[in-house]
Order: sequence, then C-alpha cells, then structure tokens
Amino acid sequence: MAHDPQPSSSFFTHIDVSTATATAQHRKGEAASHEAVALLRQLVAAQDRQNELLEEMVQQMSNAQKQRAAELGQWKQANPELARRCRRAAETLGQVQTQFLEKLTVDIQENEDCLLDGEFMLHEFVDRFGPRLAHLNGVLQVLSQLSSVPPATQDLGK
Repeated sequence: MAHDPQPSSSFFTHIDVSTATATAQHRKGEAASHEAVALLRQLVAAQDRQNELLEEMVQQMSNAQKQRAAELGQWKQANPELARRCRRAAETLGQVQTQFLEKLTVDIQENEDCLLDGEFMLHEFVDRFGPRLAHLNGVLQVLSQLSSVPPATQDLGK
C-alpha cells in the first residue's frame, strides 16, 4: 500500500484572526444594533401616539354616552308615566317579536330548498320579512331606551 501524500491545503482554510478584522466586524454589528434600537424607538413612539389617540377617542365616546344617559334620565324623570308605558309597550313588542321570529324560522325551514336554489324566493322572503323585522327592532329599541326600569326595591315589594 503506497501512500500518496495529498496536499493538506484542501482540508484547511486560512482564518484571519487579526484585530483589524475583528474590529471591523464589531463596528458593523454595533451599527446594525444602533439602527435596530433607533427603529424600535420609532415604533414605540408611534405606538405611544396611537395609544394617546385611542384614549382621546374613548374619552369623547364616553362623554357623548354619559351626556345621552343624563338626557334620558332627565326625560324619564320629567315623564315617569310615559316611561312606564314605554316599558309595558316594549315588553309586549318583545313578545310580538318572539312570535314573529318563530314564524320567520318556520318559514325558512319549510322553504329551505327554494331559498337556497331560487333567487326569486330569496327576494320574496326578504321583501316579506325584512322591512317588518327591521322596523320592529327599531321601535323596540326606542321603547326600551325610553322605558323606565323598575328599581329592585319595587320588585321586592310586589
């Protein structure tokens, strides 16, 4: 077995460990680090500004809601009997709405295939139930907002 000596240069590479190379790489790393820090600071500043804007928006919405609640409270105090009648009407309309929704769901179940397959039947269904449901919901919402909620002490006495 003859050993042919192979040049060892193919197994080993030259590594530069001089201080100049290490310093240049360190500087590149520091520059990238400073750039990343600057970008993160910009992101934090933008997030802080966005949070400030959201807080302002929530404050404005809260103020409007408080004002509306105060106006409703004043109206209820000025019209206590009407507020009670609105409450009774809202309860009655709630029952009407429940019955209406029962009819609507039965109609959907009975005509499921027609509604899925036919554009005409879908339009007919929406025309028949849509406006009535939307208006009923609107009236019920207004009556509910204007109605007086009986305090818990009145319920216990009855």
